[in-house]
Amino acid sequence: MDEKTIPMLPCRTLQPVLDFYAALGFGVTFQQKSPNPYAAVERGRIELHFFAMKQYDPAASYSTCYVVTDDVDGLHAAFRAGLKAAYGRVPTRGLPRIGPVKDTSHGMRQFLMTDPGGNCVRVGTPVSDDLNHRPAPAETFARALHYASLFADSRDDPAGAAKFIDRALDLPDERPTPVQLFRLLVLRADVAGRLGDPETAASALARADEVRLTAEERESLRDELARLEDLRD
Repeated sequence: MDEKTIPMLPCRTLQPVLDFYAALGFGVTFQQKSPNPYAAVERGRIELHFFAMKQYDPAASYSTCYVVTDDVDGLHAAFRAGLKAAYGRVPTRGLPRIGPVKDTSHGMRQFLMTDPGGNCVRVGTPVSDDLNHRPAPAETFARALHYASLFADSRDDPAGAAKFIDRALDLPDERPTPVQLFRLLVLRADVAGRLGDPETAASALARADEVRLTAEERESLRDELARLEDLRD
């Protein structure tokens, strides 16, 4: 037996969604305009279907699906290149958008992208045999990073993430390590951008630039350093 699941995702109108997926390298395999607007796109073994609803609000969407790949970094790079060619830039906030690739607390290395219909497509590669969420660390700044990352990505709540980071950075008697500080500041700049707060984003980026890191520490921060460059664009 060879079963397959195909997500059917909503949108307000089909064409902006189809244009978005075309930029990602998907081809349209089916489209109808009436009696009900409906379309299917495919890229390799990834197949997504869409149906249009005039009353649908993409900004209020909770629809999502997960794509498992064996090369999340390669797919992320390909999607970013396609979006930059189509839009003139890599969209990182608003609709549509694509987020950074990063390791999660549940054994996946993944990124999130949201199409013009408000559908969040999560793309990931397993990096552990244990896909359960890890418990939050006890150490103050590791714990703040853990929850801020969950709120920023899994819950798509940048305001909640900002609160965890600000609370940790405002502690009077504790100081993060340089690596922790850099990660906190890059994530703070990221969520500030999503919240439409360019002043806080710029301040966090400036502080991140001032953090002194060893070559070994910079190697461990490859994802964050790449995100820093994105946020400067």
